[in-house]
Amino acid sequence: MSRLNYQHLFYFWNVVKEGSISRASEKLHLAQPTVSGQLAIFEQAVGEKLYYKDGRKLVLSDTGRTIFRYAEEIFTLGQELNQTLRGRSGGRGLRLNVGVADALPKLIAYRLLEPALRANEPVQLTCHEDKAERLIAELALHSVDLVLSDIPATPSVGIRVFNHLLGECEVAVFGVEELAERYTENFPYSLNGAPLLVPTQNTALRRSLDQWFDTEGICPDIKAEIEDSALLKTFAIAGVGMFVAPVAIEAELQRQYNAQKIGRIDHVFERFYAITAQRKLKHPAVMAILENASRGLFV
Repeated sequence: MSRLNYQHLFYFWNVVKEGSISRASEKLHLAQPTVSGQLAIFEQAVGEKLYYKDGRKLVLSDTGRTIFRYAEEIFTLGQELNQTLRGRSGGRGLRLNVGVADALPKLIAYRLLEPALRANEPVQLTCHEDKAERLIAELALHSVDLVLSDIPATPSVGIRVFNHLLGECEVAVFGVEELAERYTENFPYSLNGAPLLVPTQNTALRRSLDQWFDTEGICPDIKAEIEDSALLKTFAIAGVGMFVAPVAIEAELQRQYNAQKIGRIDHVFERFYAITAQRKLKHPAVMAILENASRGLFV
């Protein structure tokens, strides 16, 4: 692919945003065969399949996702340039693209990112959620500025990245009122046979919990293993089981999920990392996140 055809890229971008070739054709005022033909030429130029159909749903390939993110940046900038030339400022400010590991508690992710939103210069924040290893791969493509994760990157990722410890926090068991009344007394031994929702085996918190259960001789009734922290809490508020979360977000858990603290787990911590492609940071919003963490984020 010697030179990028921006017209083909524009058609591809619209098809992905609209979710189908038919809707994109209506928006672009073009016949469907025209758009389909241009996409086929674009795929041939790229040399890889960009998408496939799953029923009526359009699903992007890995290459398709990468190209779409670049297209989003390119054509968003073009729209802002058009607005500026017409005398209307888009109010864009700095862009901050963040990858958030799906195992990271969403309330913690907000707390980590919140300093960037308070920076002196306006920041337009874009968050992408995925598995940590896939997000770290996006750092090499400069698709994201940093990755927030519950685990540090290791040499096995195959690219040079840098880990910045943002903080660590003790954890506790939480649950709806009915479960709190039943299992608070004699905690933690009340967890024997008690219904519990836990993260999947590939998370740092799960490994720490398993070790703690083994040390204390506790055997809970694992009702579900759920990687996504928001989905886990959805099960929890339905009363399926108790769950483990950082004590730093106790107030938010009570307010948003009506979850009560049942007991704190001694010697088990969750750690949170910012992973970047550069050791020396230049992005003001990223620097604000790390500087805030250095002052004791969870103290």
